[in-house]
Amino acid sequence: MKNNNLEAINYVLMSASENNVKFIRLWFSDILGNLKGFAITIDELEEVMNNGASFDGSSIQASVRDTETDKVAMPDPTTFEILPWRTKATVARIFCNILDSNGNPSYSDGRNILIKNMSEAKKLGFTFYVSPEMEYYYESEDDNYTQPNEQSEYFDQTSTDLLESDLRRDTVITLEQMGIPVKHSHHEVSKGQHEIDLRHTDALTMADSIMTFKVVAKELATLSGINATFMPRPYNNRHGSGMHTHMSLFEGNKNLFFDNKLEYKLSKLGRQFIAGLISHASEICIVTNQWVNSYKRLVPGLEAPTYSSWSTNNFGDLIRVPSFRNGREESLRVEYRAPDSSSNPYLLFSVLLASGLDGIKNKMKIENPIDLDITKSSNKELKKYGVIKLPETLKDAIDIAENSKLLQNTLGMDAFETLLSNKRQEWKHFSSFVTDYEISKYQNL
Repeated sequence: MKNNNLEAINYVLMSASENNVKFIRLWFSDILGNLKGFAITIDELEEVMNNGASFDGSSIQASVRDTETDKVAMPDPTTFEILPWRTKATVARIFCNILDSNGNPSYSDGRNILIKNMSEAKKLGFTFYVSPEMEYYYESEDDNYTQPNEQSEYFDQTSTDLLESDLRRDTVITLEQMGIPVKHSHHEVSKGQHEIDLRHTDALTMADSIMTFKVVAKELATLSGINATFMPRPYNNRHGSGMHTHMSLFEGNKNLFFDNKLEYKLSKLGRQFIAGLISHASEICIVTNQWVNSYKRLVPGLEAPTYSSWSTNNFGDLIRVPSFRNGREESLRVEYRAPDSSSNPYLLFSVLLASGLDGIKNKMKIENPIDLDITKSSNKELKKYGVIKLPETLKDAIDIAENSKLLQNTLGMDAFETLLSNKRQEWKHFSSFVTDYEISKYQNL
């Protein structure tokens, strides 16, 4: 096994030398999207860039079988970046693809899974672009509450807690320093909640950027004595944190979702892509919303979807086709509103792409958007429009996912079974765990 991207490797070696880099962090994720990695010194960099670094993967959660512990982290030289917040010694990071001891892609490596699915799209002539809205909370480390003086609301320009405004600004600056363009940022609906939107790029680059974004947000918050959390819904009386994902398919510079002659300017291919997403929405919830807590966000009244519906202007629908200015046809996109910020971006983009492509391959059709509040509709109306309720719990999502051919083909059987096994364990543990709600409700019985 050898890294053949010699030009990019030489750039990494030269850049590391010019910036006096002392340590390089080799980053990758487990199947749940948790960031993993280890550090090497500058003296080891050239060898590792060419041949990878071996490690024991047996202790990485949801990552390997007991019989498949020997792994190789093979750096992707195009992802080399300096970590700006490391001041004592210059530290860089680089993302890795995980291989087995024979040099084959590891079945549980989400980055490999996404690369495989993007290659399938490329065979059809498509490049998959995405742009996420990253929502999260700042909270005090010594309290189960966000900053007590923070009273700002949606789009407020002057936060009552300047620390959080400064942190969000510094996060944007740091991301830009690391080559991650930011579209815009703002305060979200709830106290202590913020949003940073990343500018669209190809799905693999974006997945790496999301992993980096979470590290940056958490590191800078910790340095300021508070915490940044991407938990789907950390508070009962506040909105959850989503990761609304905007998607488009391009052929060269042409946006294949745009057709000026059709209703909503949405092409036939774009409608087929949406049809595929709607068709597979319930079965992919185990990826788009993978935690017990994810389903506390997917409830009516919090601008989060509960049904597999689409519209052009309703923020409670699963899919939205946002409006765009005349002359900006490249901006037409499909927004998928179910995912939360704690999902594994590599698996998330894989299943969204695969679902949409399935709609294209099978020429699926959808009706026009439904101009009504789905959450207040009768079962008869829902049946008429072919609208299906999304899973209400992780257990529901597991049960639906178990028979999903799309998930099996998209993730591969090994990763599919590993993910299911992990989620079953999570639900089993949650089901037997006595919560504060139960204690407050039943303690006096």
